[in-house]
Amino acid sequence: MSIDAPAPDAHPATYDAHALIDQVVAERGDALLALRRDLHAHPEVSWAEARTTERVVESLAGTGWRLTRPEGGGLVADLGSGGRLVALRADLDALPIDDLTTDPWRSTVAGVAHACGHDVHVSALIGAAWALDAVQRAGRLDGRVRLLFQPAEEVMPGGALHLIEDGALDGVDAIYGLHCDPSLDVGRVGLREGPLTGAADFLQVRLNGRGGHTSRPHLTEELTFALGKLITELPAILSRRLDPRAGVSVVWGKVAAGSAANVIPGTGELVGTVRMLDAVTWTEAEHLVRTLIGQVVAPYGVTAEVTYQRGVPPVVNDRDAFVQLTTAAERVLGRRGPVPTPQSLGGEDFGWYLNQVPGAMARLGTRTPGGSTFDLHQGNLRVDERATAIGARLLADVAVLTLSV
Repeated sequence: MSIDAPAPDAHPATYDAHALIDQVVAERGDALLALRRDLHAHPEVSWAEARTTERVVESLAGTGWRLTRPEGGGLVADLGSGGRLVALRADLDALPIDDLTTDPWRSTVAGVAHACGHDVHVSALIGAAWALDAVQRAGRLDGRVRLLFQPAEEVMPGGALHLIEDGALDGVDAIYGLHCDPSLDVGRVGLREGPLTGAADFLQVRLNGRGGHTSRPHLTEELTFALGKLITELPAILSRRLDPRAGVSVVWGKVAAGSAANVIPGTGELVGTVRMLDAVTWTEAEHLVRTLIGQVVAPYGVTAEVTYQRGVPPVVNDRDAFVQLTTAAERVLGRRGPVPTPQSLGGEDFGWYLNQVPGAMARLGTRTPGGSTFDLHQGNLRVDERATAIGARLLADVAVLTLSV
C-alpha cells in the first residue's frame, strides 16, 4: 500500500493534538485489531446488540468518556466541557446472512454476519475515542465530542431516529461518520459534497383473488399473471411518471405465489425497495406508487394490499463539513488520500442526523490493493484490516479540526 506523506498541518495550533492521535492509534493498534476481530466473530442483528454494546463499554473503561445508555439500545459517550460540540457516529448491528469467509475470526453465530463492515465502524470509533481521550488529558481538546454508538442501521427507518428522539443531537454543532467501501483501496477515502446516498423505502404488495385450475384461467382472477405484470409494469410506469433525474429504482427482493403447477393461487406477494436520488421526489413517491399498483392489477380483478414504509432520506454532506473531512483525510493519508466518490442508491440512516445538524459521511477504502473487490451485504465480504486504524485517525482528526475552527 502506497500512502502519500501527510500534508503540512493547516492548523498549527492543533499539531500536538494530531501527533498525539497518531501516537495513540499506533500504540494501541493491536488492541484495536483484536477488538475488530472479536466484534466480527460475535455479530448481533438490529435491536439485539447487547454484547456489542458491552464490548464498547469495556473498551471505554478507564477513560474520561461519560457514558449514557438510551432506553431501547445503543450508547452515547461525552468528553470535555464547554465550547462547541462535535458528534461522531458508528452503527452496531450486523446482517441476518451467513458468513462465508474462512478467517479464524469468522462469525460464530449461524445466519448472522458483519457483511456491511459495521465491526470496522465501531472499532474505528473506539480507536478515535482512545485518541481523543489522550488529547483531552493533554489539554488540547478545544470543545466537546460526543460518540453515538447506534443500533439498528440495517432496518428501516433506522436506529438513528431512536437516538435523535432520546436527545443525542441536543447541542450538537456538527456530526461525522464513515462507511466501509470495498470498491476503494485501503488508504483512500471517498468524499463528496452534497448528496452521497439515495432515499430508500420498503414496499410489500399482497395480491388476493379467486384461484382455480390452470385449465380454466377465465373462471379465475388470474393472480400469477397479475403478479408478473406488477413486477415489470410498476418500475416501467414510474420511470415515465417521475423526473428521470431522480433516479427512481424499484427492485423486488422476494416474489412468492402458488405451490403446484396446475393450481392458480389465491394469494401472492412481492417485497422490495423503492430508491431514489432526490429528496423532493421522495416526498411524492408513496402516493404515486400506491395509485399505480391499483391501476396495474385492476384489469385482472385481484385486490392489492400495499404496505409502504418510508425508510431513510438521502445523506447530503454539508459543504463546510466536507471541507473539514477533506482536510483531515489529507493530513492522515496525504494529498492522494481523499478521492471523489459518486452518489449511490444505497440507503443509510445517517441521513436522519443530517436533517437535523450539518455534517458529512466519508467512504473508507477497505480493498487490499490488487486484491479482490467484494460487495457489501454479501457473506464473502472481507476487509483490509489496516482500514480500522485509518478510520480511527480520520474520525479523531476531523473532530479536532472542526473544534479548532
